[in-house]
Amino acid sequence: MASIAFNAHFSTATYNRKIHEISRETPLKSSFIPLFRTPENHNSTILSFTKSHQKTTKDFRVFATKLSPKITGRNLRVAIIGGGPAGGAAAETLAKGGIETFLIERKMDNCKPCGGAIPLCMVGEFDLPLDIIDRRVTKMKMISPSNVAVDIGQTLKPHEYIGMVRREVLDAYLRDRAKDSGATVINGLFLKMDMPQDNTTPYVLHYSLYDGKAGSVGTKQTLEVDAVIGADGANSRVAKAIGAGDYEYAIAFQERIKIPDDKMTYYENLAEMYVGDDVSPDFYGWVFPKCDHVAVGTGTVTHKGDIKKFQLATRNRAKDKILGGKIIRVEAHPIPEHPRPRRLAGRVALVGDAAGYVTKCSGEGIYFAAKSGRMCGEAIVEGSENGKRMINEADLRTYLEKWDKTYWPTYKVLDVLQKVFYRSNPAREAFVEMCADEYVQRMTFDSYLYKKVVPGNPLEDLKLAVNTIGSLVRANALRNEMKKISV
Repeated sequence: MASIAFNAHFSTATYNRKIHEISRETPLKSSFIPLFRTPENHNSTILSFTKSHQKTTKDFRVFATKLSPKITGRNLRVAIIGGGPAGGAAAETLAKGGIETFLIERKMDNCKPCGGAIPLCMVGEFDLPLDIIDRRVTKMKMISPSNVAVDIGQTLKPHEYIGMVRREVLDAYLRDRAKDSGATVINGLFLKMDMPQDNTTPYVLHYSLYDGKAGSVGTKQTLEVDAVIGADGANSRVAKAIGAGDYEYAIAFQERIKIPDDKMTYYENLAEMYVGDDVSPDFYGWVFPKCDHVAVGTGTVTHKGDIKKFQLATRNRAKDKILGGKIIRVEAHPIPEHPRPRRLAGRVALVGDAAGYVTKCSGEGIYFAAKSGRMCGEAIVEGSENGKRMINEADLRTYLEKWDKTYWPTYKVLDVLQKVFYRSNPAREAFVEMCADEYVQRMTFDSYLYKKVVPGNPLEDLKLAVNTIGSLVRANALRNEMKKISV
């Protein structure tokens, strides 16, 4: 949700220009290589030729993909490990597309320290019923290190809002819908995976099947499938099985607090975000409304050992508004900071948190998880001709190429913005000041709610650039004065 405060404040032209500059001046870390270019290990025949026209040489590449063998007597079998938004969306897409689908989830009542914010476009794209949305947030407060509060949301149209959900409710709904579409949902713990000897033999999955009894360790089972989707979160066992590599991660810590009814009325359609090195040196603190309580939390990448100290500071910042509250649940969970070095191997692909699809600064991941699961499922359905043919790595790679082309610029811009505005308290003050601008609010809400960069006004873009520079100059001057005082 916090990405509202960070999503592109640029017109399309400005946005593209800045991406070009970023790509040229700040090469992407070697840990993540976007797949805009032709993959070197494509399972296909490449025909290359050049065409000269008025001193312009262009390289054309035509892919003649090797036809995968037909499957006889059954349809393609795919297992999804993990039943969160990514796994649920993938399972539904596969089942509807004629794939024999298995979804393995160890914890059916999954509660995560997740703010639970979803953009408006997700409600429509994934046909979510309104009764699973606890709150419709139409107002936000951005609160600076010095407790200067800026109200955000004045540009929202009457029908626009940010949905607040509980993960245990959303996840269960998506899994149930996948089951209704024909997927087999298994309550069990994925243990390991035996790799196939060639391009057509199956993957053998080992898992513990739970019997529903408390404390049960389950019974050991195996399952043979043609392809695997790893949707098993930041600590993905599927990722380890394919040598996907590690990534930097944040620790998110959240308390669910039941507050008095009069206090809850204040948060009925309001979310709060706190920035400052007291609540986090590189993240933010939040108070998000749920059905009958609030979620109060924070996160950090660089100072994980101090997470409880940051959580206490977040509660203290909001203490007057949550006074009399009772903590009813405590949650902690890792959040990836960037995509894994490898997200695909053979007939195994990673999606959601397992792939590292969480935005910088904000930790937003629900929409991107569900979207990646659906994209991966669509690639398998298309590549297998609705389950009639075996798939290969080239089929799955189309999902990665589409994902990177669509979302890589967003991740890169948010990475840069975090480095600019999260480096010090004065910079955070400047950021909150900038968020008071109506044009900034309109552009950021539009880009967040609909997950696309909207055309801007060149004159307003120029004013924004001048104001941003002014805010940063004031922030730098304030930082220098603070250094003098500390000396």
